[in-house]
Amino acid sequence: MIKTLIVDDSSLVRAVLRDFLESDDSFRVVGEAGDGLEAVGMAQRLGPDLITMDIEMPVMNGLDAIGEIRKTIETAIVVITTANTARMTYKATVKGALEVFPKDAFAPPMDARKREEVLGTLKSLAGIKKRIPAAPRPRGGPGGGRKVEAVAIAASTGGPKALNLLCAALPEGFPVPIILVQHNSPGFDRGFAHWLGECGPLGAALAEEGEAPAAGNIYVAPTDRHLKIGPAGFFFDDGEPVNNQRPAADEMFKSAAELYGGGLVSVVLTGMGRDGADGTRFVKQAGGTTIAQDEASSLVYGMPQAAAETGCVDMVLPLGEIAGRLSALAGRGRA
Repeated sequence: MIKTLIVDDSSLVRAVLRDFLESDDSFRVVGEAGDGLEAVGMAQRLGPDLITMDIEMPVMNGLDAIGEIRKTIETAIVVITTANTARMTYKATVKGALEVFPKDAFAPPMDARKREEVLGTLKSLAGIKKRIPAAPRPRGGPGGGRKVEAVAIAASTGGPKALNLLCAALPEGFPVPIILVQHNSPGFDRGFAHWLGECGPLGAALAEEGEAPAAGNIYVAPTDRHLKIGPAGFFFDDGEPVNNQRPAADEMFKSAAELYGGGLVSVVLTGMGRDGADGTRFVKQAGGTTIAQDEASSLVYGMPQAAAETGCVDMVLPLGEIAGRLSALAGRGRA
């Protein structure tokens, strides 16, 4: 049974979330809080497995509440808020929130497939425990002296926090473009891209149809469309989800590998599932360099592990070493 605390200043929203969660026998709502300060006290008293957290609330906002809760207990926190607060919600992931959902995603009636997908995600998140970092054990190394032309990154659960740290560590004037698939909830992609641009010296924006990627910029895949790249620039594919994901990093990695060949570096960061694993194989077969985040620094080791298990990963690195390795690869490629 997943003990859940619902935090929102709207009694109507709390009722909707309660009905949604308790429609599945796996969840039991043990409390409701109308502001962040009340949530902190209830979290400490009830010890829930899962907390749904609003952001804009009286007395104490959700951002501060997450920080206070994290000081004393380890529990899964997911943000459920309105899309117009997207930038603040991603600051919440740095504080410790695991996932972000828009409130309107829970408004009835909900598509049965979507309902099961959201419930499944919440169940998985409720099982995530804090990882104790182990001594990093990098494995392998890059291939020959290939000219690096682009970096492709895949991330999901835990990705915003990992990307915050990665982007802050990249140098100004990074000499190649970065193409990113981060699994986002609908309505949060543009705010996420804007927030990501504030995390470090590189510019960040949603990729646009026909746009040619330029060095020193991060291009984010929009929600619910596969992002691909070809000789004429970025283009989109509205086909079926791949491994339950759209956008899928596998699709982006494959097209980038076809375009850049040995000039591509791929990175698979923290996340549930196996998106990016097949794409890693494509990159390796095309002669590119492949990197996966290590288990100790991953919030969820699903995606990096799936990539590593293909046998096509050149380097398994702790998060703190990935920016430096990318800079070395790109700098060497330009030398």
